Amino acid sequence: MKGFVYHGPGKSSWQDVPDPGLQEPTDAVVRVDAVTICGTDLHILKGDVPEVPPGTVLGHEAVGEIVETGTDVRTVRPGDRVLVSCITACGRCAYCRHGMYGQCRGGGGWALGHLIDGTQAEYVRVPYADLSVHALPSTLSAKEAVLLADIFPTAYEVGVLNGRIRPGDTVAVVGAGPVGLAAIATARLFSPERIVAVDLAAARLEAAKRLGADAVADASEDPEQLVADLTDGLGADVVIEAVGIPATFEMCTRMVRPGGHVANVGVHGAPATLHLEDLWIKNVTITTGLVDTSSTPTLLRMAAAGRLPAGALVTHTFPLNAMEEAYDVFARAADTGALKVVLGEDQHEAVAVRTT
Repeated sequence: MKGFVYHGPGKSSWQDVPDPGLQEPTDAVVRVDAVTICGTDLHILKGDVPEVPPGTVLGHEAVGEIVETGTDVRTVRPGDRVLVSCITACGRCAYCRHGMYGQCRGGGGWALGHLIDGTQAEYVRVPYADLSVHALPSTLSAKEAVLLADIFPTAYEVGVLNGRIRPGDTVAVVGAGPVGLAAIATARLFSPERIVAVDLAAARLEAAKRLGADAVADASEDPEQLVADLTDGLGADVVIEAVGIPATFEMCTRMVRPGGHVANVGVHGAPATLHLEDLWIKNVTITTGLVDTSSTPTLLRMAAAGRLPAGALVTHTFPLNAMEEAYDVFARAADTGALKVVLGEDQHEAVAVRTT
C-alpha cells in the first residue's frame, strides 16, 4: 500500500509501505476513505516533535471502513463505516477510567502518526478499536465527519468546555485557524452575548464571521482595546488561545476580565511569560489540555442533526495520492487561503450516487 512517511526534519514522501495487520486482539484495520492534515503534522515535519521516529506514517484523523477486527473487538465489525479518532484509549488505565483518554498510560493517548504509524495511508491499524473508532451516521459525509476526529473535539473540550462559557458571556477567540473557527462554532452552542475573533488574516476573519463571530479584529490593530470597548472596560469572560506563540498567550491574559477564564488550546513550542505580578489579584483561571475526545459521540450526533457546520471549514479537496501537493497547499495557508484540506474519496457518497 501507499502511505505518507516522515523521514526526518524537512523530509517526507508518499511511498510504498507494508500493509498493516492485526497485532493485538483489540486492534482493527481500517481502509482509509478520507483524511485531513493537522497543524501538528506540520510541526512534525519541521522536527518540532522529536519523539516521532523517521519512517513513521503520519496522520491521526480519518474516515474509512473496517476490513478486519481482532477477536476482542465488540463494537464494530468488517464493513462498518467509522471515524478514526485522533486519540487512542485503552479504557483500563487510571486516566481512561476518568475519561481522560488523551493521558492514557496503557498504550494510547496520541499514538497514531506519533508513536505508531498513522492514518495518511491506504490502510491503518487502530489499537483499542472499541474506544478509538466511532460508527458513523449515514447522513454524514466523509468531508464533514473527518473534522470530528480532532479539531472539533479539541476546540470544544480544550477551548469551550475548559473555558466554562455561559449564556451572556463575552468570548474572545485569538487565532481564527481551523481550531479557532471550530471553537467559534461550538461556543455558539452556549449562547454567549458576543464572540470576538482575532487574527492577522482577513480571509480567516471573514470565515470567523460566517461561522458566528459577532465582531472581528486584526491582531495588529489593538484587539485588546476592542474587547475593552465592547465590555465597558472589564474584558472578556472567556479568552481562547488558538495560536500557540508567546505573544498571543500573553495577549489573552491581558484581555481576560477579573474572575474570567483563559483556555489555552494552541500548541506552544517556545516559553511564554506568565505575568503573575498582574494576574495574582485577578482571580483568573488558566487551563491547558490535550483533547480527550470524550465528546466525540455527542459531536457526531450534533453534526448528523445539522447543528455543527463541520464541512464549512473545508476549503480544498484532493485525491489520497496527492498528499504532497495537499501538504504544500496547507503549509502555505497565508497564500492559498487553506483552512482544512481533505484527501480521498467518500466511498459512502459514491455508492449512494450510483444507486439513485
